[in-house]
Amino acid sequence: MKIRTIRIAFSAIVLAAAFGLAGASAANAESVMKICGDQWKQAKANGTTNGLTWKDFLAKCREEQKGAAAPTAPAPAPAAASTPAPAPAATAAAGKSAKECNEEYAANKDAIKASGQKKKDFIAACRAGAATAPAAAAPAPAAAPAPAPTAAAPAPKPAAAKPAAAAPTGAGEFQTEAEAKAKCPTDTVVWVNTKTGIYHFAGARSYGKTKQGAYMCEADAKAAGRRASEKEKHP
Repeated sequence: MKIRTIRIAFSAIVLAAAFGLAGASAANAESVMKICGDQWKQAKANGTTNGLTWKDFLAKCREEQKGAAAPTAPAPAPAAASTPAPAPAATAAAGKSAKECNEEYAANKDAIKASGQKKKDFIAACRAGAATAPAAAAPAPAAAPAPAPTAAAPAPKPAAAKPAAAAPTGAGEFQTEAEAKAKCPTDTVVWVNTKTGIYHFAGARSYGKTKQGAYMCEADAKAAGRRASEKEKHP
């Protein structure tokens, strides 16, 4: 009977130790998460995340916390029992529920994606209390609308250059055939190439076509020393 009692007592001690270790492990995980969350916030505020995502930062932080905690002997059970477990405070500081984080992600999806952060990383940081939705990029100050081209009065179209008129250059020279005919209704009107001094008859290819010239009565043309084209017949 005595041996059985001893066995029961020993089993109770083993179970108590197991529960104590499990509780300590959970509290330690929450404490590490809080420490890492605080460090992440500080690193973001100082711009010293070195390009790490929250996931990578958390993994590195956990390794550092393990190394820092290794040499320290676990606190004696009685002291831990007498000190109120900080779990509730850590949990409160840890962040938001999965539902809240998902709702926050959905409401700021575009801004979060634009910051290069993946949904799973944002949710993890949000649960740890280390993430806030990036502020939507402030709309670039409405670039002062380029002053509407003050209905710049359409640039005046250059006056269509008038074809060079065969302006008369001497006595008896006319700009139009009608003027020449009015001068000599009974004489033949010719076209004088004032550059070459040769005149052409109506119907000829060069009649009224050379760059420089004028209409004249044939008699006036001859009197002015002009001569008829040798390639054309007198009408």
